[in-house]
Amino acid sequence: MAKISFKPGNMLYPLPAVMVSVADKEGRANIITVAWAGTICTNPPMVSISVRPSRYSHHMIEETGEFVINLTTQALAYATDYCGVRSGRDVNKWKEAKLTPMQSDFVKAPCIAESPVNIECRVVRAEQLGSHDMFIAEVIAVHVDDRYMDERGSFHLENARPIVYNHGEYYALGKRLGKFGYSVQKKP
Repeated sequence: MAKISFKPGNMLYPLPAVMVSVADKEGRANIITVAWAGTICTNPPMVSISVRPSRYSHHMIEETGEFVINLTTQALAYATDYCGVRSGRDVNKWKEAKLTPMQSDFVKAPCIAESPVNIECRVVRAEQLGSHDMFIAEVIAVHVDDRYMDERGSFHLENARPIVYNHGEYYALGKRLGKFGYSVQKKP
């Protein structure tokens, strides 16, 4: 098998395609689609998102130090793309993407009601990295859609049909291959 050398770049794919809801100090809310997002710490629970300073939502995160990460699904694929290619300077993304703002418990930014998971975040540090600024944030609340809970209290995001972003395209997640530790689990 031969390998071809590429120029250095971001090839860590697929990534979660998330809609990040924000609000400025006056309460004007917006949504930005972000693929540069991830988990960075378990205890305390922390995440990061990276946003270009030129984006309309960037100043809102800087002003308030808050945002909500809203996970996306196949049903939300159109809205996810729309909120990534249109600017909140020009359109009301909530209205145009037919999304419902839902009051958060701890941050000014609203949650997206249609999302199966809403993660309320408070920025603890911002890093200017070049094309993007990374906002490192502590998770201060999580909301999950009760439709995806089972009788034992376990949450099943897979039933919401989540999507990922892969090199400029959106994909549905496929079949389950195993669970953590299955490679060393004793066979019955």
